[in-house]
Amino acid sequence: MPSTERGASTAPGTRTTPPTRAWATRLVVVGIVLTALNLRPAITSLGALLEEVRDGLGMSGSVAGLLTSVPPLCFAVFGVTAPRLARRFGPAAVVCAGMAAIAAGLLIRPYAGGTAGFLVASALALMGIAVSNVLMPVIVKRWFPDRVGSMTGLYSMALALGTSLAAAVTVPLTGALGGGWQSGLAVWAGLAAAAVLPWLPLVRNRDAAPAQEPVRTAPDGQAAPLRITRSRTAWALAVFFGLQATAAYVTMGWMAQIFRDAGVPAGTAGLLLAVTMVMGVPLAFVIPRLATRLPHQGPIVLALGVCGLAGYAGLYLAPAGGAWAWAVLLGVSNCAFPLALTMVGMRARSGAGVAQLSAFAQSTGYLISIPGPLLVGVLYQHSGGWGLPIALMAGLMLPQMAVGFLAGRDRTVEDEAGRA
Repeated sequence: MPSTERGASTAPGTRTTPPTRAWATRLVVVGIVLTALNLRPAITSLGALLEEVRDGLGMSGSVAGLLTSVPPLCFAVFGVTAPRLARRFGPAAVVCAGMAAIAAGLLIRPYAGGTAGFLVASALALMGIAVSNVLMPVIVKRWFPDRVGSMTGLYSMALALGTSLAAAVTVPLTGALGGGWQSGLAVWAGLAAAAVLPWLPLVRNRDAAPAQEPVRTAPDGQAAPLRITRSRTAWALAVFFGLQATAAYVTMGWMAQIFRDAGVPAGTAGLLLAVTMVMGVPLAFVIPRLATRLPHQGPIVLALGVCGLAGYAGLYLAPAGGAWAWAVLLGVSNCAFPLALTMVGMRARSGAGVAQLSAFAQSTGYLISIPGPLLVGVLYQHSGGWGLPIALMAGLMLPQMAVGFLAGRDRTVEDEAGRA
C-alpha cells in the first residue's frame, strides 16, 4: 500500500506517523544488529555446558529435555503478546525492554539456586527474546519497506553470528573465568545490556518513527485485524516455522552432547556446534536476498531439507568420523530460519499484516516445536543411544519440506484472509 506523502491530505479512517529521521535510521540499524546478536546466546551457551549444568543441578535426562523445550514454550506464550505491546508502547520500547529482560535473566539464572530458579530466570530472558523475535520482521518492514531482503539478511547474519559465538567460546571462556559453569553463562548478560542502549533514544523520541502506509480502520478507530487463521499460507508458514524450530532447538540443545557421547572432546564438540551455527552467518545474508528475487521460495526449502537429511544420516552412521561434514550440512539446513523470517515479510503487504503474520506464525510454530526437544531427551534416556532421536529428526524433515514449499508460493495473507 502506498505511503501518504507529507503534506498531503489523509482520507478518513487512516492514520500516519511522522517521517523518518536519518539519525534514527542509523540507530535502528545498530539496534537491529545488537538485538539479533542476543537472540540465541542464552540457548547455545547452555547447550555447550549442558552436561555441567545437569551435574551441577542434579538434572535427569528427561528434565534436561524439558529445559531444552523451555525456549519454544516461552516464545509461543510471550511472542503472541508482542503486537499488542507494540501498538501500545511502540516496537522500539518493547524491544528495549526485551533486551533488559534478557540481561537480567542471564545474570540471575546461574546463581538462582536449584533447577526451579534456573528455569524461572531462563524464562525471563526467553520472554525478552520472544517479543524481539516477533517484532524484528515488523521493524524491518516498517523502517525498510524497500529493503526487506537485505535487512532481514543483515539481521539473520547477526543472529547466526551471536549463536555461533556463544557456542564456540562459552567452554573456553568458562575455563578462563575459573572453570565454573555459572560464570560461563552469566557473562553473556553484558552483551544484552549493550543492546539496550541504541533503543533508548528511539523510545524517548517517538517522533523519529518512520512514515507508515495508511491503515484501514474499524469504526472505533482501531486497525481492522486480519482473519489470519483463514489463510492457508499463514498455516503453512506456521507449521514450517514450527518444524524448523524443532530441528534448530534440538541441534542447539543436544548436538554437542551427541558428539561428546561419540567420543569427541567437550571443546571440540562446542566447536562443532559453533560450525553448525556459523554456517548461518554468510548464508543468512545470502538466502533472504535470493528469496526476495524468486517468485517461489519452494526450491530453496527443498535444497535446505536435503542437506538436513544428509546431515542426520551422517550423525546416525558415523557421528565422530564425519563430524565436521555433518556439522556443516546441519548448519546449512538450519538456514530455514532466515528463510522463514523472509517469507513472513513477503507474505503480507502491510506492516500491520506482517505483525499479525509474524505473531501467528512464530507463536503457533513454537507451540508445535515444544514436544521435539523433550521427546529427544526421553528417547535418548530410555533407548540408551541417539539412533531413535536422530531417526525422529530425519522423519520430521519431510513434512517440513512439504509445508515450506506451500508457504513459498507467491501470495499474501491479505488476499486469503480478508478483514474481520
